[in-house]
Amino acid sequence: MPGFEVIDEKEKKAISRIFDEGKVFFAHGFDKKRKHYHVREFEQKLKNIFSPKMADVLCVSSGTAAIKVALKALGIGRGDEVITQSFNFIATVEAIVDTGANVVFTDIDDTLNMCPKNLESLISKKTKAIIPVHMLGVPADMILINRIGKRNKIPIVEDACEAIGAKVAGKYVGGLSEFGVFSFDFGKMITTGEGGALFSKKKSDGKNARMYHDHGHKNIPSLPRGLDHAGLIGFNYRMTEISGAFGKVQLKKFPSILRDSKKRYHALEKFINHKEIQFRHVTPGSEPNYDTFVISIENKKLRNQVISLLNKAGFGTKNLPDAFNWHCAYFWEHIDKNIRNKEVKSCYDRLRKCVAIPILVSRSIKDYKNIASDINECP
Repeated sequence: MPGFEVIDEKEKKAISRIFDEGKVFFAHGFDKKRKHYHVREFEQKLKNIFSPKMADVLCVSSGTAAIKVALKALGIGRGDEVITQSFNFIATVEAIVDTGANVVFTDIDDTLNMCPKNLESLISKKTKAIIPVHMLGVPADMILINRIGKRNKIPIVEDACEAIGAKVAGKYVGGLSEFGVFSFDFGKMITTGEGGALFSKKKSDGKNARMYHDHGHKNIPSLPRGLDHAGLIGFNYRMTEISGAFGKVQLKKFPSILRDSKKRYHALEKFINHKEIQFRHVTPGSEPNYDTFVISIENKKLRNQVISLLNKAGFGTKNLPDAFNWHCAYFWEHIDKNIRNKEVKSCYDRLRKCVAIPILVSRSIKDYKNIASDINECP
């Protein structure tokens, strides 16, 4: 969450320099007028930091766009099924629906992410992709999910929009499967205002993704852009040079963002000791990105007290419960009138007991210790 909190003169200067370098805000062409290709440079830096072994990293206009581009690169369309989890942001589901495919929802486990056991029971001949989502910074059990995908020859699109910097077995999320997706919207660990990135393991998938996000352009080097050929029917999900320049600055700040978030997260983990409060499970071998600290409270009265404390102290809550209806399939009857199946209901029952505490680097570690103490004093 802290990306927007650390914006300063460095981002402002990076954008201003574009005016001095030729005023080119488009990521392609205009070679003689420019000094940098900021989007392409941002892509390379993302690849170097988060997943050097991935074949390609493509920056796009949003995390939502990145998910759709991945699905289109896989050729997914009408009549296909894509499995994702019931605790989600609606964007993941919108991207699936927009391809014409049908959504199948899994239940969640103690990580509050995709339940691998339930996932396997829902796979059918129509299943063409699986999208686990690392919600609120904690990784799903990717070792099991990847194993299931490989065994059934189904590609995994790893939605890491809310978990930039989290790790599984020492490797960053977003680079663990066939595809990985980042979001750089204003509430993410790194922000470009709006924006996203798609990591592709296969060169052919990366090539298809690049064509689709740019109106089908092949971008043949020997041809000017106006005479270029189309490789497929595409759309426009391009990132601007402003976002690319902005993102490069944010990436330099990322190590300190992660370090400072971790200290505040651990303060809550260490000092909240109320006997009626449980912490979210983190799979052994995984590491969150310390963006959000989620607790579960069975006692409704106590839960409301904790929420009230967080609001009065200026912390608020993050998605649970303040934006619950945008992050649980239980509320999405506009997508499917019969959406409340057993998996979705089970997810809802678990999530309604949860409170998500945002980690803000603008708040001191002492602030987090104090709110932990206040929570402990609730009767």
